[in-house]
Amino acid sequence: MINSNHPIENLMGTTMENIRDMIDVNTVVGDAIETRDGSYIIPISKVSFGFASGGSELPNKECEKIDDRFAFGGGSGAGVSVKPVAFLVLKGDSVRLLPVNQTNTYDRIVDNIPQIIEIFKDMGIKKCKDKKEDSNFCD
Repeated sequence: MINSNHPIENLMGTTMENIRDMIDVNTVVGDAIETRDGSYIIPISKVSFGFASGGSELPNKECEKIDDRFAFGGGSGAGVSVKPVAFLVLKGDSVRLLPVNQTNTYDRIVDNIPQIIEIFKDMGIKKCKDKKEDSNFCD
């Protein structure tokens, strides 16, 4: 039985199957890593794909069609790039996203504001427990 698919379809299908085998969801969001203090670190990556395919049917004066087709020449290729962009840190009830290429000091300060607020809040609760006699302080 003759396969009715054009050869370029076979090239593209094989290339796409190989790309699918190379990359899965664990490539973008990596496996969680548990640290000694019980927190978890999950790597997050950016995955980029490039794909090209082409072919040509070249009739020749001396060559006859084979099975109603001309001689075929073709090729395909693909490229994959995986770049780490951040780490998701889970510790207790806290979730933080730590970007890999954070170069600006102001960006770091803004990103850490929730943790700074948490620290001050914890300090305030501790002071309230220590100073039970001053009820106005803890309101």
